[in-house]
Amino acid sequence: MLMPHPAVLRRLLAEYEAAAVDEPADAAGQPGPRTRDLAYTLCVSTGTREVRRALEAARRHLAEAAAPAPVPGGTPAAVAD
Repeated sequence: MLMPHPAVLRRLLAEYEAAAVDEPADAAGQPGPRTRDLAYTLCVSTGTREVRRALEAARRHLAEAAAPAPVPGGTPAAVAD
């Protein structure tokens, strides 16, 4: 499955979290339109159908992207000074 670039995913996650806190709920008590749009985009971007799972997948993907990549052969190469 394709995943968005970590910078794009990080921005989506930050925007969703901000909208979920700042945007007022609609008359039925549901999230506002910006929050719903961002939830949908996160779901599509992470291949999920529920925003909770999308948030988990996004955070997991960002954590994996921040981890150092494994070195082929399992041993880091020596760095010459």
